[in-house]
Amino acid sequence: MTTKLHPPIDGSVLEGLSKTLGDTNKGLTGPEISKFLQEVGIRDVDSGITKWKRLYNAFAHYQNEKQHSNNILAFITKSINPARFIGRNEQFEDLRFELNKRLSFIGLQLSERGKFSLTSTSTTISQAEQKANRFKSKLQQRNVHDNIYEYCKAELLAENYFHSVFEATKSIAEIIRQRTGLTQDGSELVDIAFSIRNPLVRINDLSTETKQSEHKGFANLIKGVFGMFRNTTAHAPSVIWEITEEDALDIMSTISLIHRKLELEI
Repeated sequence: MTTKLHPPIDGSVLEGLSKTLGDTNKGLTGPEISKFLQEVGIRDVDSGITKWKRLYNAFAHYQNEKQHSNNILAFITKSINPARFIGRNEQFEDLRFELNKRLSFIGLQLSERGKFSLTSTSTTISQAEQKANRFKSKLQQRNVHDNIYEYCKAELLAENYFHSVFEATKSIAEIIRQRTGLTQDGSELVDIAFSIRNPLVRINDLSTETKQSEHKGFANLIKGVFGMFRNTTAHAPSVIWEITEEDALDIMSTISLIHRKLELEI
């Protein structure tokens, strides 16, 4: 069976891939570069220089000689094999994220399994960054509720944690208004919708004191999310109230839990 030959990779993309793989902090080590170049049959033409330049020169020399990029792609899959990154998932995801931004310009993406798949070719930086979106990928790994994506798609694609949290939190109030026909907002909306005496939204049948306590606790959770995340992000600029990726993921998971509970029909 004839092996498909992939065309040479454009020089600018090749440089970006080399810089990512040879990154000082999260890229491959010198010995790893030697090992994988040898395994895929690419000659190490400049072993004594900076790692990324070493890789670029080896890749460029190979392409010029062979007129295809098969072994370069093989180098990437071997060096970014998930099995190599047990206990180093953050490094794996960072590398995959940065590689995918570059690979999208040649119509490829690297999956969580470390395998290539085809994708539409990027022509702009924003397209490349949207396809490689790491934050959205991590949310998908957590199986967050679809409403998260519906209400803050643009912010997620931009990896803007501050505004992602703000939009996702606002979605809770909007869903409650849709369910109840109420027009209030914030704590007033929650108090009316989750009233024990005349509830418009229930997460259980309220038949016991324990279930009523659960119902009240859920209402307080929503008010807490509003108070801590929605009200704060609404009044504080992002340069003052900074949200890290880890914080944003945990907040989104909490909002996702709320949306799942709101879906229950009691």
